[in-house]
Amino acid sequence: MYFCAMIDLRSDTVTKPTKPMLEAMMQAEVGDNVYKEDASINALEQYAADLFGMEAALFCPSGTMTNQIALKLHTQPGDEVICDFNAHIYQYEGGGIAFNSGASVRCLQTVDGTFTANDVLDHIHDATDIHHPLTKLISVENTCNRSGGTIWDFEKFVGLRALCNERGFGFHLDGARLFNALVETDRSPEDYGALFDSISICLSKGLGAPVGSLLLGSANFIKRALRVQKLFGGVMRQAGYLASAGLYALQHNVTRLKEDNLHAKRLGSYLEGLLFVERVVPVNSNIVIFYLKDGIAVSDLLEILEQQDILAIGMGNGIVRFVTHLHITEKMIEGIEEKLATINSNYDLQGKLT
Repeated sequence: MYFCAMIDLRSDTVTKPTKPMLEAMMQAEVGDNVYKEDASINALEQYAADLFGMEAALFCPSGTMTNQIALKLHTQPGDEVICDFNAHIYQYEGGGIAFNSGASVRCLQTVDGTFTANDVLDHIHDATDIHHPLTKLISVENTCNRSGGTIWDFEKFVGLRALCNERGFGFHLDGARLFNALVETDRSPEDYGALFDSISICLSKGLGAPVGSLLLGSANFIKRALRVQKLFGGVMRQAGYLASAGLYALQHNVTRLKEDNLHAKRLGSYLEGLLFVERVVPVNSNIVIFYLKDGIAVSDLLEILEQQDILAIGMGNGIVRFVTHLHITEKMIEGIEEKLATINSNYDLQGKLT
């Protein structure tokens, strides 16, 4: 029998700095970042920009802020953003597109969170029709959180870039978990930097930093972004202690994301054989989303899992999500499978979760 402390599968945002990362933080050289005198922040921004082959980067407290700054710069009040219905910028950023930018959203309904240029064509408003907002930005998310960590086919991005060039649209990537996608493909950060006008990457999810995201773009774009960051109250002073954690994450924690993806795929395969599970969304990266059989309340399963020292979250409509991360070991995966087997056996005998 496997015994352990609480296993937290709610999100990869629950990660905490490892000892080497903490040591890097304590050795950080800091200064006043408003004067651009924080050496650690400057080093992180330069490293990230070089990694993606882009001109500049901006360190911010959160991925919501980096996304919202980008949306603000790409649009004017009354403009419109095209994205997937399940996109983070639409579902989880508090209505920020309307609140911060005064822009509206036109959502595509997709199966897995990805779409093509042809899918977008029917959603572009006629710029000569004064009844409709002006389409100005296409925003995509890789990996797609609510769609089960879907990894995009890169050629779809190529087609969307061509469409943006043709119509004069901006092209933004919410790459909160982009590195989980990169370790599964033959694409490089530079490939993405060559296609997108702006990219947001998160340091505090699978990469394991405690705080922070980066916005990448041209030098002029990031210069303008700094002003918006100030307006949003997001300019930090001696934040190099946090930036040094982010730099450590980019330099040491990228390739190990493959382990998280493998753990998630293993859990996904195991869940497919359980009687109380209706179906599992195909697992591409470190997110496992599964649907429960009719009549089973998500809250009941979450309560039973917590009694078994496993934390997870519900996503509505009979949906449960597991997310693997750097604190989830292979031994923990074995323990999770054992506990799921016990729950499954009880369901088999009684026709309900106990």
